[in-house]
Amino acid sequence: MGLRDDLERFREVGEQRREDLADFIQYGDLAGGRGSIQIPVKIVSLPEFEYDQRDKGGVGQGEDGTPQPGQPVGEPQPQPGDDDGEDGEPGEEGGEHEYYEMNPEEFAQELDEELGLDLDPKGKKVVEEKEGPFTDMTRTGPNSTLDFERMFKEGLKRKLAMDFDEEFLKELCKVEGIEPREVFEWARGESLPVSMAWVEEAHSEIPDEERGTWASIEEVEENVERESVQQKIRREGIKHVPFRREDERYRHPEIIEEKEKNVVVVNIRDVSGSMREKKRELVERTFTPLDWYLQGKYDNAEFVYIAHDADAWEVERDDFFGIRSGGGTKISSAYELANELLEEYPWSDWNRYVFAAGDSENSSNDTGERVIPMMEQIDANLHAYVETQPSGNAINATHAEELERHFGTDAEDVAVAYVNSKEDVTDAIYEILSTESDDNE
Repeated sequence: MGLRDDLERFREVGEQRREDLADFIQYGDLAGGRGSIQIPVKIVSLPEFEYDQRDKGGVGQGEDGTPQPGQPVGEPQPQPGDDDGEDGEPGEEGGEHEYYEMNPEEFAQELDEELGLDLDPKGKKVVEEKEGPFTDMTRTGPNSTLDFERMFKEGLKRKLAMDFDEEFLKELCKVEGIEPREVFEWARGESLPVSMAWVEEAHSEIPDEERGTWASIEEVEENVERESVQQKIRREGIKHVPFRREDERYRHPEIIEEKEKNVVVVNIRDVSGSMREKKRELVERTFTPLDWYLQGKYDNAEFVYIAHDADAWEVERDDFFGIRSGGGTKISSAYELANELLEEYPWSDWNRYVFAAGDSENSSNDTGERVIPMMEQIDANLHAYVETQPSGNAINATHAEELERHFGTDAEDVAVAYVNSKEDVTDAIYEILSTESDDNE
């Protein structure tokens, strides 16, 4: 294989890694907690140079590091035990496996790309207030923050609204026998911002020899061209802009609240006698990537693990997936405990996820009478239930179906997923993480 082929294989590493991520979630060893995540990756062979063994010339290594003629480059010196005799012992060390080690942030990014997710975590608790861009305006402030551009615009708008064609009104004052009141009434009819005092002063300043120049106002309108304010400004420029105190605005920095993205994830698992090994494994394959993903998405992630049969109790993560009980099943007991434990994580400060899993078997009427009301009572970004039934639904495995009937399949804060085999795991993860509404605050 040539160097160009090797380079092409290097370009494919990113895609291979994402392929391996899905395989890892479905079939890989998920042990290792929530720290560093080691995902096996396909090996890309590096190109190597190989010397023609027929060429014995050139520099050799020789004995004691001294090159000898005819010794090929890179050929090791014979060592005891290197021959094919009986002195050599068979190797006992296993070969090295290649892993791509990623942290939860990288895992979340890779899973987003793999599944097409777009989860945007919401900040809850305000941890800092800082000054942002100078976008807010106040009526007072230091001169250095005065918004001159805004003040000029306000003054210019006032000038455009208050100015008028003074020369045209003076021509009206030359109409035979016209009184100042008539000129003022005409100007009011034209929406010209002129005062009676101005008209009276202009009328008094008309020379006697110019009075009677026009027979009527209509004659003035026909013979004298009116000039708009815009035309006057283009001709004369802006000599004066009328500013007022009320035009002054001072730029003030916007106060930005920095919110910490806190999340508490409650994982609930049925540990009753019906939850055998295959079911427990499917729960682990679904919950573990969810834990990694949310840890990578949030600044601060806390995890609570609850096991239950007919009763519920809090456990450590290391024990969560291995516990098996011989008791019956009462799922509501886990939600009652979750509600108590979540009091330490106020909804105003914490994002909350409540994930439960089991084989959908529950005591009679418990789902409708207790579990559903508890799910509606507990504030959370998302409630999810994962049914694991590798051999198909049992007759009395109705919990997931009852949740779907009550909340519907399009609920924005309740997800129900079915995992009957390892191949269903990534679809279940997508179903859960793509359900959360953007409005959960």
